[in-house]
Amino acid sequence: MITNAAFRKIALSFPEVVEQPHFEKASFRVNKKIFATLSEGEKRVALKLTENDQSVFTTFDKTVIYAVPNAWGKQGWTTVELKHIKKEMLVNILTAAYSAVAPAKLLKNLTA
Repeated sequence: MITNAAFRKIALSFPEVVEQPHFEKASFRVNKKIFATLSEGEKRVALKLTENDQSVFTTFDKTVIYAVPNAWGKQGWTTVELKHIKKEMLVNILTAAYSAVAPAKLLKNLTA
């Protein structure tokens, strides 16, 4: 299980990421673009993935990683249940989300 604090630490470890409120959630942004939101009470995150990344990650376990069930899901937004995901998988999916919105100059030295 990944705690909210552990998720926050991992998300903020990426270059130039800032945390800002987004309605009732915490958002994680790079270059003013949101790549993740954290619903602390539900211990759940929503990540912005490419269509290809979403199709790959959602094959893992549909109870742990699944498309947001509306038009947002069709745009790549994907839910991750922090209660059931392992750290290595979270780092991989978070890296994909960050990479989907970060400027190319920040991706040069990125390692997952």
